Amino acid sequence: MSVVGFDFGNESCIVAVARQGGIDVVLNDESKRETPAIVCFGDKQRFIGTAGAASTMMNPKNSISQIKRLIGKKFADPELQRDLKSLPFNVTEGPDGYPLIHARYLGESREFTATQVFGMMLSNLKEIAQKNLNAAVVDCCIGIPVYFTDLQRRAVLDAATIAGLHPLHLIHETTATALAYGIYKTDLPENEWLNVAFVDVGHASMQVCIAGFKKGQLQVLSHSYDRSLGGRDFDEALFHHFAAKFKEEYKIDVYQNARACLRLRAACEKLKKVLSANPEAPLNIECLMDEKDVRGFIKRDDFEQLSLPILERVKGPLEKALAEAGLMVENIHMVEVVGSGSRVPAINKILTEFFKKEPRRTMNASECVARGAALQCAILSPTFKVREFQVNFLCRTLNQYVLYFWHMFFFFWVVVSVMVIWVMLTKKPKVVGLHEILQYFNFKKIKFISFHHFPMQYFYLYLLSQCHKGTLWHFPCYIYKLTIFC
Repeated sequence: MSVVGFDFGNESCIVAVARQGGIDVVLNDESKRETPAIVCFGDKQRFIGTAGAASTMMNPKNSISQIKRLIGKKFADPELQRDLKSLPFNVTEGPDGYPLIHARYLGESREFTATQVFGMMLSNLKEIAQKNLNAAVVDCCIGIPVYFTDLQRRAVLDAATIAGLHPLHLIHETTATALAYGIYKTDLPENEWLNVAFVDVGHASMQVCIAGFKKGQLQVLSHSYDRSLGGRDFDEALFHHFAAKFKEEYKIDVYQNARACLRLRAACEKLKKVLSANPEAPLNIECLMDEKDVRGFIKRDDFEQLSLPILERVKGPLEKALAEAGLMVENIHMVEVVGSGSRVPAINKILTEFFKKEPRRTMNASECVARGAALQCAILSPTFKVREFQVNFLCRTLNQYVLYFWHMFFFFWVVVSVMVIWVMLTKKPKVVGLHEILQYFNFKKIKFISFHHFPMQYFYLYLLSQCHKGTLWHFPCYIYKLTIFC
């Protein structure tokens, strides 16, 4: 049985596998640990991953990137509409209200859904894992953001099916980070909880998780997020600054040229990384547009001034996470910072001022989610023996609350239906007991279902026993599948 964890990021993807020696991040065909999340369609073939990133500059309108921002969203979604303004490829509304991606492939104009493109990328990651394991890969765990809706989670499952994968669990990225952090700790207290705040500033979003650790236990206390606060927002601030500057100095408008936009955005991303370690940095691009070479220069203070509207939003998720956990700043013992966008010095300064302690970087900022997903897959796998480590959730996302009340509604509906049918058939009032249901149903048939709420056991037993008796002909039996999202 394969034990693989996938971290599908907005910019790049990482594959981690479990071996007898521990968790390893595998290398792709170019011997790199990160694979760009890009699918490029050409006249003769498609290029995925590193090959797709190399073809982006030459074929920008057929290079599909930032797939994670598109999957499972309606075309009319305001966030999606904002994202589309910075994407070079064409996206329109499909007949079902979801976005359709237009690309020229094999000499023809074709349409793809975001789920299909997501599945193509997962297929490439699956091949990377299979080459390293020399075995077939089917079972896996996939990391997803905590803010993903039910539709987005279902779309990820559909994409995994397209790739021939069977996800054992869709694990939240912050939970995977906390798991990868705590399972190797040997100095955790036995009686008191060690509260750790995990701040994940990724390429396109910011997520905050507050978790409590005890020996052999992880307790997730709260989640919070900002869907549109990440490293690319700082890139966009630099991009708009230099686009306006070059229009004034060199009389060129990069907004009118898709390739010029891509080149300037790539240069701004490199400039941001240079500014993270230096007080000032130059920007030089040859033949950006109309055969003109451009030059620019910016100081870190000016960059932080440009990014001020973005930096002001950092405290929002931090305050919300503390409030939901019911803790004060003094109750947080450690702060762990991860994510590709966390290297901006201004963010570290805000975190230091907020938590009144210096953030730590004991984990690999890019690989921790993939490692945590692989650990979760190993815990669920019967072929690996993993140190006992219990993961508990005291917080619930909005989707899980909706799902819980949805289940409770059907639970009461089933009970009432059973009683009505009994009265119609026997003309006598009857209260159906749990012991009567068990005699019609073999409990082993649902041993794979994980009950997160004790009352849900009664719901499933009523549901499946009555379906077995043939009295509930039209009841939607697929409801049990929703437990994968709990």
